[in-house]
Amino acid sequence: MTNCAHCGVEIVGESFSCSVCGQDYCNYHRDPIDHDCNVVREGLSLQQLPTTTSSHGQASQNSTTPQEQIYPQDTAPSIVRGTTNGTYTWFRQEAQVPVNAFDPDSGIKFKGILLPHKSEFLHLIIGSVLIYLIGFLLFYDADLVDQGYGWAMFMLAGFYMTAFLFHEFGHRQVALHFKLQTKFRLLTFGMVLTFVALFFGLVKLITGSFSLPIPALPGAVVVLGLSKVDKTTGLCKAAGPLVNLVYGIILFIISFLIPNSLFPLNYFIEVSAYLNFMLGAFNMLPIGILDGQNIWKWNKKVYIFLMSSLGVLLIVTFVIMSTELRLILYYS
Repeated sequence: MTNCAHCGVEIVGESFSCSVCGQDYCNYHRDPIDHDCNVVREGLSLQQLPTTTSSHGQASQNSTTPQEQIYPQDTAPSIVRGTTNGTYTWFRQEAQVPVNAFDPDSGIKFKGILLPHKSEFLHLIIGSVLIYLIGFLLFYDADLVDQGYGWAMFMLAGFYMTAFLFHEFGHRQVALHFKLQTKFRLLTFGMVLTFVALFFGLVKLITGSFSLPIPALPGAVVVLGLSKVDKTTGLCKAAGPLVNLVYGIILFIISFLIPNSLFPLNYFIEVSAYLNFMLGAFNMLPIGILDGQNIWKWNKKVYIFLMSSLGVLLIVTFVIMSTELRLILYYS
């Protein structure tokens, strides 16, 4: 297997060769600007010069974020020289990250973040309310109201909201453990999707017509410092689905501990467990910005464990919900 000449990570799949410097790179560093192509060429020409180099691990500890940033340079940045696989020498400047990057005076510009410098509490309140409304519209059923189970819609919406929040808090707490700056933030594009979902949910409520579920993601935890796929990034990403797995298992067990005489409360608790398994499994898909992509690149064993556990439990709970088993297990 080939290693990326910039970050040193083993390349899974297709590698990209730069026509300028002739080195092989991963998808993240395929463009010349992403692998400091100009200094790579300098390094190649300086191969014969004696240099004192530090390890690649030391050089890669710079705190960066996928968001667009501008770090104020109060002092001259230090030059760090490092090596990757020994084929060339590369240079990088250490950016001076503010103590509180989320402060309005930090000078950092966050791309795609709504109200980036408002308090985290405000973001959490807005995100929680929107997710709860989406959950209520998703589970609204006139038959439940007619049967005297209208309370179930409010309960399921609450569990839907906590499944989302606990998932995000999982990311947040692991990031704090690694002393990374992190906050829950509303996403501009996610808010657009959320309001579209609310609109169609209201149409379904008013007209009683069928409506396909629309993904809603009003916000997410933003972590500064996950610059490459390593143990820190992998654990931060895996924390969200893991929380859903544990939370869902707890609810699933509780559903069997509730006496059958309290049906359908025990059944609705099982539905809440299903929601957690569904959210966790969806985020494990190795595509786009979902958690699964980075977890797969970091540790395939962890990915297989989480995906298989969530997948099996998702199928089990779905079968119970969709067949006569729900009456046998929770009513008889």
